Amino acid sequence: MAQDIHGQRLLIIDFGSQYTQLIARRVREIGVYCEIYPFDAPQDFLRDLAPRGVILSGGPESVTLADTPRIPDVIFELGVPVLGICYGMQAMAAQLGGAVRSSSKREFGHAIVARAPESELLATLEGGSTLPVWMSHGDQVSVLPSGFRVTASTESAPIAAMEDASRRLFGVQFHPEVTHTPEGGEMLRHFARDICACDGL
Repeated sequence: MAQDIHGQRLLIIDFGSQYTQLIARRVREIGVYCEIYPFDAPQDFLRDLAPRGVILSGGPESVTLADTPRIPDVIFELGVPVLGICYGMQAMAAQLGGAVRSSSKREFGHAIVARAPESELLATLEGGSTLPVWMSHGDQVSVLPSGFRVTASTESAPIAAMEDASRRLFGVQFHPEVTHTPEGGEMLRHFARDICACDGL
């Protein structure tokens, strides 16, 4: 019997990132079905999609401002894994009780992150204790939400990745969807196929 891939979809919430379509392409390349919807899509509609997991895109806005995009509350009510990328990570931190501030040093381009020895999201990546990644941000998470731990850092971004493995909530300040993050494809595969339990094609 043919598998219905629509029954194992990932939902990508778009905050206006130039890379949102690239996130979707990377997910589809690993055989997992996904759909993109804007952050202000109706919450009942998002709930009815019943995704296996959610990816929060980056975006050009600043979480530190009052009238910028926020994550729909329903995303955290679904009980599925959530991966926040850049702005998505910052919005997650701010909405779950952490804090975000403007960084004194904007990170744009190649960076080396030091990763924690134990991280569910980064567990399958090669490269030892450091990873080359691509950064593009002016704000950074300054205080973790309750239940989260730091899983990667750089000199200028002490919280470059975070996770609450018990709630399956993950955030990365870098962009795994771009080729400049060599292990990014494996990270997305691990999130979609292993953490979200999407069988794929």
